[in-house]
Amino acid sequence: MVPYERQQRIIEILKEKELMKIDELHLRIPDVSMSTLRRDIKGLEASNQIMSLSGGAIRIQSKSVEIPISTKSTLHVKEKKYIAKLAVKQINEEDTVYVDSGSTCTFLLEELLTKKINIVTTNTNILNFSSDITANVTLLGGEYNKNISSLSGPLAEENLKKYIFDKSFIGANGIDMKFGITTPSIQESSKKKIICNQSKKAYFLCDSSKYHMSSSVKVIDLKNVTIISDKLDEKIAEKTQIIYK
Repeated sequence: MVPYERQQRIIEILKEKELMKIDELHLRIPDVSMSTLRRDIKGLEASNQIMSLSGGAIRIQSKSVEIPISTKSTLHVKEKKYIAKLAVKQINEEDTVYVDSGSTCTFLLEELLTKKINIVTTNTNILNFSSDITANVTLLGGEYNKNISSLSGPLAEENLKKYIFDKSFIGANGIDMKFGITTPSIQESSKKKIICNQSKKAYFLCDSSKYHMSSSVKVIDLKNVTIISDKLDEKIAEKTQIIYK
């Protein structure tokens, strides 16, 4: 097969599963060497058709489909925990903070439960923590999205408008130079915009795999937020502050 035919075959196989290990993909195309397969994967990634994940997995690069939280929580774990610890450093005792849904924000929630602060969240993973809780925690109501363990919609938005947050920590699916912070869901985008408006300082938490990626719905321009991540990106840093150490 010529490169184009091989790459189209890879796309067809990946459409059958949400995630696939490269070794598993190789078993599906045994007549292609592993080195050739890796070159094809790099080519598809460069053209923004697929995305490589930690642990040797790949997936179709979708702008409109949210990866379930059960899957996201297993990806880039080291980086996400590092980002959560950086976020904790931005918080003062007695602050009122909003913590969003998403795997990185869930790691942050776990770090914050023993702090003397006020936490407002739409992240239903808060109900899974059984450790001692010192923080004052408010879980807002709303429409439940089980895939991302999040509450959103009109009820959540009306409740959010009642608060003024010292700091908010918000999840993002992509950070793009042109389109800014993006997410696949119009409901989540609307909620995140309200949170930014109600916050004295808004931080977006995302690991560096989301740099120069965009999803289908814009949240906010880069100039209006601060990013907390595991690495510096010099181009994105020209548009906004990145806290990475």
